[in-house]
Amino acid sequence: MLDRRPRSSLRTSVARVVSETRQDLAYRPRVSRGRRMPRAAVPVIAALLVSVFTADLVVLSRDPAPAPVRREAARAGAEERDQRVASAEQVKATPPSVAPLKKLRDPHLFVVARKPLPPDAVAKVRAVKGVAAAEVTDAADVMVDGKRVQTLGVDPSTFRPFTPKTTARSDALWNNVASGEVAISFDLGQDGGIKLGSTVTGGRLRLRVGAYATMGMGSISAVVSRQTARSLGIPEGNALVVSAPKVDSGKLRKKLLKVLPKGSQVATINPVVVLPPGRTRSQKTWPVTAFMSVDQLKVALQAAVGKLGRPYVWGAEGPNSFDCSGLVQWAYGQAGVRMPRVTHQQWATGPQVPLSQAQPGDLLFWRNDPTNPNYISHVAIYWGNGKMLHAPRTGDVVKIAPIYTRNLAGVVRVSPWVAARVR
Repeated sequence: MLDRRPRSSLRTSVARVVSETRQDLAYRPRVSRGRRMPRAAVPVIAALLVSVFTADLVVLSRDPAPAPVRREAARAGAEERDQRVASAEQVKATPPSVAPLKKLRDPHLFVVARKPLPPDAVAKVRAVKGVAAAEVTDAADVMVDGKRVQTLGVDPSTFRPFTPKTTARSDALWNNVASGEVAISFDLGQDGGIKLGSTVTGGRLRLRVGAYATMGMGSISAVVSRQTARSLGIPEGNALVVSAPKVDSGKLRKKLLKVLPKGSQVATINPVVVLPPGRTRSQKTWPVTAFMSVDQLKVALQAAVGKLGRPYVWGAEGPNSFDCSGLVQWAYGQAGVRMPRVTHQQWATGPQVPLSQAQPGDLLFWRNDPTNPNYISHVAIYWGNGKMLHAPRTGDVVKIAPIYTRNLAGVVRVSPWVAARVR
C-alpha cells in the first residue's frame, strides 16, 4: 500500500496550496418532476485546484428564435394538459430587450443553498467588506435531453457582466436566453451529442439550444432565463455569484458563511493561486512516496482495460458506461485512489511531467473546447508505447488508441494524497 505520509515539508507545502486553491460548485440541488424542490440534497463536491484557467471564450451562437407562438386553446382536460409538453416559446409572450454590457466583473465566489436566500442575507453578503457585487441566480440539476445538467437561471441583463469577455459581449446569446432558449457548454454539446440549434427536452419544456458557451463557473453546463427556470421548477433565488477582486477569496468565504443561512455552501471559482516556495507543478520537487504505488497502478490499469467496449455516455460514472473523467474516477477508485469527478479537477491531482517521460497510469489532458481554448476538456490514461486508454465521445466506446498531441495540455502524475483533497 502506498505510504501516504509524505515528508513534513511536502505536507506543509501542499496544505498551503490546498488552502489557496480553487473550489468548484459545492452543492447541487435537483429538480423533481414537479415544481417542488426535493428535500434531499446531493453530497457536497468541493474542487481544490492548483492552477487557474482563464475563460476568454468564443461564443458560437445562432440567430434568435422566431417570434413566440400563442398558446393553443385550452380545450383538453386537466390530465391531457399535464401530459402536454410546453414549448420554450410559450414561456414568454414578448422577449425582453437585454441591457447592453457596461462593465465586466470577475466572479470569485459562488453561493448556493437548498432554499431561496432571504433578502436580508443577500444584503449582508453585499455589505461584507471587499464584495464589489453579488448577483442573485437560481441553481439546480436539471434533466436536459436525458442528462443531469447543472443549470443556472439568470437575468441576462445583469448576469452577463459576470461571464467571460467574449460571452458577455454577445448580444445574440443573451437575447436568445431571454427569449426562452438555453445556452450550453461546448463540452455538453459535442461530447454530450446536443447540436447547436436543436430542440431538447428539459422537464416539461422543449428548449432550443441557442448557443454554445462556457460561463467560467465550475461545472455549470447550462444557462436559462429566470422565467424559464421557473417553468423548469428550479428553486428561485437560491444562489449568488459574488465578485470580490481585492480580497483573499479564502478569507472572504469564511466571512460569508457566517452571514448566510445554515447549510449554505460557498465555493471559490476564480481565486488567484500562488504556489508556496519550493513547490512547482514540476515532478522533480515531489518525493516518490507522493505517487501511486506499483500495485495501485496495476489495479487501476486492469480496471480500466476491463471496460473496453463499454459505451461513452456524457456524465456517466460506470460501471457499464462512462464519460472520459468518469472512467478515470472509477478505475482509480478501484485502486483506492479518491479522484475528483471532472477533467479540470483531475488536472490538479499531481505535478506535470513531460510527455517523453510519461509512465503507464499517468493522465493525459487536452484543451479541445473552441469556445474556451484554455479549459481542460478531455482526459485519457497513458497506456504505454504511445497509446492511451480513454472514453472519447458520444457514439464511441472505451478504447485504446494512439496518442494525439494536437491541443495537448500536459501530462499529470497522480498523487493520491493530493487527489483526495481536490474537491
